[in-house]
Amino acid sequence: MKSLLPLIVLAASAFAPVSHAQEYPATKLKIVGGLSNLSQYNDFEKPFWTTTIPKASGGKVTADIKGYNEMGLKGPEIIRLMSQGVIEFGTATIAYFAADNPINEAIDLAGLAPDVKTARAVTDAFEPMYAKFYAQSGVKVLGMSTFPAQVLFCNAEIKGLADIKGKKVRTSSRTQAEFVEALGGSSVTMAFGEVVPALQNKVVDCAITGSLSGYSAKWYEVSTHLYALPVNWNQLLHAVNQKAWDKLNPNVQKLITTQYKIMVDDVWAAAGKQTQEGYDCNTGAAACPNPVKGKMTLVQPTDADRALLKKVLSESVLPKWAARCSAQCVTDFNATVGKVVGLTASK
Repeated sequence: MKSLLPLIVLAASAFAPVSHAQEYPATKLKIVGGLSNLSQYNDFEKPFWTTTIPKASGGKVTADIKGYNEMGLKGPEIIRLMSQGVIEFGTATIAYFAADNPINEAIDLAGLAPDVKTARAVTDAFEPMYAKFYAQSGVKVLGMSTFPAQVLFCNAEIKGLADIKGKKVRTSSRTQAEFVEALGGSSVTMAFGEVVPALQNKVVDCAITGSLSGYSAKWYEVSTHLYALPVNWNQLLHAVNQKAWDKLNPNVQKLITTQYKIMVDDVWAAAGKQTQEGYDCNTGAAACPNPVKGKMTLVQPTDADRALLKKVLSESVLPKWAARCSAQCVTDFNATVGKVVGLTASK
């Protein structure tokens, strides 16, 4: 039924061109979106709030949206500010909240999802757990989407995962850090915006981000090798302060909920394509649709590398995560994510 939703929405609006605008009171929303320089924001999130919602409501529901970086925020504080009601609607990478509670790592452990289909299945399986968890803080989960695959950009030759040994690698989550350290590398934490000068000045040897995110941020100008093995995905949490949500007209709530499902589906459908687009554009492949192309060397993973990634997950990343997450958290993981990927975490 999910795939029919866009048709149902279009059909409903087609048969009610005059009255549908009257179903919604004039409503102005304030949104703190994801990183404003990335495709996920510009191609999906911003148009959702500035075009899709106003159009679907006959111009009654409008929104102001800015990326959290434009607001002077770094990301990890968004849920706290949303819980306090300072932010009404917000988006942030769920891994940013790993320090608050390890449950936020459950769907994106390094090596857990080698492809976008698995990443979506894992996310869908655990989303009800996040809805329940965040409800305790007065935050309502609206949906979960993703960046393209998180991969390695390096400013020196890399032939496989074993070459991470001895290298300094910028990571954006604890699970990425544990992955790098399990391979003998050194994890370096820094904000996304600081990575280009760090790669340029050899402060780090490699950095992990989405393949297309790295292209958008011009990492190809300061990197030489792109390793095409998804480490993880950096899923995004889209949420709203519960009190702010409760104040909205029920029809407005329904509109946002219905349209969000469509938008999230669109983001996931694009994630696999954007992963490849990132590979193409960073390396100057003819398939790249953009005029500016990088000249990086694309390194394809071997079966041995995929096996090593899985080994690091099962022998290091998963046990360390299970040790710091609660017993209920591990039980929930095994009942949902574990069944999707055929793994069992032990407390």
